[in-house]
Amino acid sequence: MPPRKIIIDTDPGQDDAGAIMLAVASPELEVLGLTAVAGNVPLELTARNARLILDICGRGDIPVHAGADAPLKRKLVTAEEVHGKSGIDGVEIYEPPTPLTNGHAVDFIVETLRREEAGSVTLCPLGPLTNIALALEKAPDIVGRIGAIVLMGGGFFEGGNVTPAAEFNIYVDPEAAKIVFASGGPITMMPLDVTHKALTRKDRVARLRAGGGKPASIMADMLDYFERFDEKKYGTDGGPLHDPTVIAYLLKPELFSGRECNVEIETSSELTLGMTVIDWWHVTDRKKNALVIRDIDDEGFFDLFIERLNRL
Repeated sequence: MPPRKIIIDTDPGQDDAGAIMLAVASPELEVLGLTAVAGNVPLELTARNARLILDICGRGDIPVHAGADAPLKRKLVTAEEVHGKSGIDGVEIYEPPTPLTNGHAVDFIVETLRREEAGSVTLCPLGPLTNIALALEKAPDIVGRIGAIVLMGGGFFEGGNVTPAAEFNIYVDPEAAKIVFASGGPITMMPLDVTHKALTRKDRVARLRAGGGKPASIMADMLDYFERFDEKKYGTDGGPLHDPTVIAYLLKPELFSGRECNVEIETSSELTLGMTVIDWWHVTDRKKNALVIRDIDDEGFFDLFIERLNRL
């Protein structure tokens, strides 16, 4: 069976780095390109970080396109307090030898979906949905060509992590999220409800580091930095490892469970801006537009994550 073709839309972020590493370490996936978006840190840094992570993995051949440097209608909100000033604190920062690929990320997404066989490309958004929304607005015809959109964002039972109601990726650009969820595209959603069950416990980071490979060791260093914020916030051993759940779902969907729901995005309320209003109990007649994942086999997830990163 040929590998599944994916585009990773990303704002690295230590957990984004883990997702990128998991993808390039997995022969079941063919990473057609990375598209950078402003989110955890400004675009200049996310575009560099994406190239840096690929360089660490020896995959400078994968193109990286810079995309939107701001949300559709709002000022950019970033998360240096979580990820550090570089976005991936915990690793030595350097300028990667491979430059950005010419062409805007949105054009790359549109052109790739039009070029490849319909239904053969999966979009994997790990940050704010600005690039994806812009692509859908620019080329509405691509909706029917998307194999799947598997994204990390939102929350329901867990609430939010940047406000009581909103998860960071959706909060940064709620208008973009609204466009994506209203597009009719085939969406699978990894909310905080599932990622908060995937904790980077000390024993798991130690197993990752013990594998001996350079990328895995670097990832362990990044997680040592990254988890400190959530450990203090949640009082847990380790913090949630959000974005790699997207890639793990493509590799082993049996590790996850959820249900088809209607998901609407709040864009006007000052109190609940960016909230993903998930009709989990089907109390409305609104059309189901996303598979919302709620549960994860966290041991199986970390076994997969550690085994694959130790291949690099």
